[in-house]
Amino acid sequence: MTETRDPATLPYRPGAGVMLLNREGKVFVAQRIDSTLEAWQMPQGGLDPGETPEDGALRELEEETGIPRDKVEIVAAAPRPLTYDLPADLVGKLWKGRWRGQEQHWFLLRFLGEDSDVNIATPEPEFRAWKWIDPEDLPKMIVPFKRELYEAVLEAFRDRL
Repeated sequence: MTETRDPATLPYRPGAGVMLLNREGKVFVAQRIDSTLEAWQMPQGGLDPGETPEDGALRELEEETGIPRDKVEIVAAAPRPLTYDLPADLVGKLWKGRWRGQEQHWFLLRFLGEDSDVNIATPEPEFRAWKWIDPEDLPKMIVPFKRELYEAVLEAFRDRL
């Protein structure tokens, strides 16, 4: 018999996220390869053991978009980690049921490269498409359970957008 834990008793997965701005002030978003939803997201992911949030954010950015560290500069960090909870039906399916959601450290980065430096056809691709959008369009493009998180990210960086 499999034990089912109350999601509220589970910890948050430590993670990091990147709001990447181009020269025109547009934000990088991409569609996950493993989803049929029309939802878009910013680069994000879990932290490796012993990894700093800044290093994790830069690693995730490169792993997911092909954009190396020398093509970005860190503009700001959110003043505190931000969290989101998975919907109850996903808790047992993602991350082997170990986490209720993620607690993420968010960074605002300026893209110093060209669009040709973006390569989502990485060795382990996570995205099927990408584009630049207006920051205020972010909350309506994300999966509903991350909407509050994206609104908090926007608020954290509002004076830098």
